[in-house]
Amino acid sequence: MAAPDARTRRPIAFLFLGETLLIPHLWPIVEAVIAQAPGQPIELWVATSVHEALLGEWLAALDAPGVRIRRAPGFRRLGPDHADGRNPPLPPKLPLLARLAPLLARRPVVVSAEQTSLWLPTLLPMRTRFVNQLHGAGSMMNRDDRRRRAPWLTLVAAERERDALAAHGVDPARIRVTGYVKASFRQRRGAGLTFGTRRPTILYTPHWQKHRSSWWRWGPRTIDAILADGRYNLIFAPHQRLVEKVPELHALADQLRGRDDVHVDLGSFATVDGSYTAAADIYLGDTSSQVVEFLMQPRPCVFLNALAAEWRGDASYAMWAAGEVVDDPAELIAAIDRAGARHGEYVDAQRRFAAESLGTLDGQAPRRAAQAVMAALHTG
Repeated sequence: MAAPDARTRRPIAFLFLGETLLIPHLWPIVEAVIAQAPGQPIELWVATSVHEALLGEWLAALDAPGVRIRRAPGFRRLGPDHADGRNPPLPPKLPLLARLAPLLARRPVVVSAEQTSLWLPTLLPMRTRFVNQLHGAGSMMNRDDRRRRAPWLTLVAAERERDALAAHGVDPARIRVTGYVKASFRQRRGAGLTFGTRRPTILYTPHWQKHRSSWWRWGPRTIDAILADGRYNLIFAPHQRLVEKVPELHALADQLRGRDDVHVDLGSFATVDGSYTAAADIYLGDTSSQVVEFLMQPRPCVFLNALAAEWRGDASYAMWAAGEVVDDPAELIAAIDRAGARHGEYVDAQRRFAAESLGTLDGQAPRRAAQAVMAALHTG
């Protein structure tokens, strides 16, 4: 019994080293570990002052004397323009990990929600048990990377994801189905929506990767068409990485500033905390996994096939069973107009896709994930 006790006296390390979009996938597990194991030492490793401020605010509201925020090597302090929790410029990840590795090697368990940190157990002979919380959901996730096979345990939302990882060589015994952890994230900043007129609200979320996205071919004209129509309010809150790839989005935001029928958000924490998927009435997108979070509450969806994909029968496009698929941008407004009336045709498919992607939405995913983390600490 001495060995497990010795392990529990050493802190569990949670890595908050990536984009802020990863935080809601990891923080609920921290809260659940604190609740299940009061006094268990925990380290929250952060890469920037943005991460530090967000976690510090939430930690102050908890009775958790054993939890400590630690700055990773290369920690970056950002200015007041990042006070809204917007995604910060990160320190170079691989040098950071190289310097952090000796410290993590002395931790019994490391928990992460991003893939880059998995280079450590992939390349180094570490006794540390890495637990990876697979972030995101949907049918277009990359599962081939060899880093997927490196963690001691991978936490996934649903059986479908477990089966997909197993088919790509991950040992099924090292995969735990927990449900969708982010669904229990409680610290939403709020959308701050102040539209001038009460109208149905569309959320447009194009994918950030060019080979999967409607943005490069149809994006600007999609926004123009919706605003010119005048019968809808629009939220344009794209993925953080699309903003990085398309810097001209800032010029677009400047052009739209002052309008009372569009809300543009190019990076505040509200873009990643679930505020906008909760606030919208209609989802408009292509292959972004945000549709899965939107469908936690079934509502009308429209999908843009800007790349002329042969999607029928392709499992990667399973989400497109949840709404009408537009093949011609000239048909966009008509499809949006039909979305409400035709929603009943898609409700069953929406519920099925959400259940297959997110698992059981019973609010217990963080508890199950925390149990898995504590098992990594105590087993063997």
